[in-house]
Amino acid sequence: MSHDSTAAPDTAARKLSGRRRKEIVAVLLFSGGPIFESSIPLSVFGIDRQDAGVPRYRLLVCAGEDGPLRTTGGLELTAPHGLEAISRAGTVVVPAWRSITSPPPEDALDALRRAHEEGARIVGLCTGAFVLAAAGLLDGRPATTHWMYAPTLAKRYPSVHVDPRELFVDDGDVLTSAGTAAGIDLCLHIVRTDHGNEAAGALARRLVVPPRRSGGQERYLDRSLPEEIGADPLAEVVAWALEHLHEQFDVETLAARAYMSRRTFDRRFRSLTGSAPLQWLITQRVLQAQRLLETSDYSVDEVAGRCGFRSPVALRGHFRRQLGSSPAAYRAAYRARRPQGERQTDPESTATPSSAGLGAGPGQPGPGGIGQPGQGGHAAAAHHQDHPVPLQARRTAAASAVGASGALDHRDAYVGSRAGLPGQRSGT
Repeated sequence: MSHDSTAAPDTAARKLSGRRRKEIVAVLLFSGGPIFESSIPLSVFGIDRQDAGVPRYRLLVCAGEDGPLRTTGGLELTAPHGLEAISRAGTVVVPAWRSITSPPPEDALDALRRAHEEGARIVGLCTGAFVLAAAGLLDGRPATTHWMYAPTLAKRYPSVHVDPRELFVDDGDVLTSAGTAAGIDLCLHIVRTDHGNEAAGALARRLVVPPRRSGGQERYLDRSLPEEIGADPLAEVVAWALEHLHEQFDVETLAARAYMSRRTFDRRFRSLTGSAPLQWLITQRVLQAQRLLETSDYSVDEVAGRCGFRSPVALRGHFRRQLGSSPAAYRAAYRARRPQGERQTDPESTATPSSAGLGAGPGQPGPGGIGQPGQGGHAAAAHHQDHPVPLQARRTAAASAVGASGALDHRDAYVGSRAGLPGQRSGT
């Protein structure tokens, strides 16, 4: 799945400066960057494949700071160019950044800003989005990054409209991708944009990858969250919400449980998670619906009721916006992929603290218990009351449950008026 807003008038590409060339691609490397992500644009744009029908690009590999550049496994790289070479490029790619918490070099940020002002297309692969955000190039724009880092990107740069569901986002003159293989998807998209489907298809065959991948990152999402919420009093409110998703309540209810005004609660929740509480609540209800569709035979109407939506119409609307398909289509696709003979179970009849994602129990080791596909999911079973859950476990679950879903709220700016939750006028 990709998001393409190239038609938006306010993000249309600027006219390329006379000294820049469309066919020149500059790749900006930093010390500490992972070698796989760094090698993707080098392979796509740096190898002559004209014999296969792929138009040639000219590649400039540029050091974003003084070398040698150390990468994965202790390898040292020496880039043939410095930041000055970026001035010739019509496309500048930042394939990775070494740390999502440390600022990139100011000289590199200045070079990116100048390139953008002069009409160059700026591309951030995976954590490279953090470099683009630090340069201010993502302000007010949709963007994505690896799902694991999306909450941090949303929190550090609140003006960026982060969507962790997408494999890549094309916003005209600024493009971003999710992690690793999604960088290939975006590079193929660039070739397709520049030279058409036939050239992109020829390149995909050479790389032995699909020319277009369907779906997005949502199938990979782990509901991790910045650790600080685990010790915050707000975690108790989040834990309560997860245990009562089958009931109809709204954000005002959560604010009251936190002894805060709605405005204060919204501000506090967003400061901790990078997410608006309303969108987080919608996302958790959709996740619960997703797990019930996977693991039960409830009708869509029944699923809607068990997830706190007032009507199936509300469930369908939010489900489609977040996962890109209807509940019925999602269930059919999931069952088509499921190994034959796998037993269908009702998650509520087998719910335990560990099956609810509140901690691994006997026979259930393995990471990512919360929200993992096909495991019942935290939300689908968290309200089962036969097994009291210790407060610390509930705090841990709450800390884990906001996570990447927190970054979703920026994509749908209209969510406040179409929330699909009790107390709104959206017919839920």
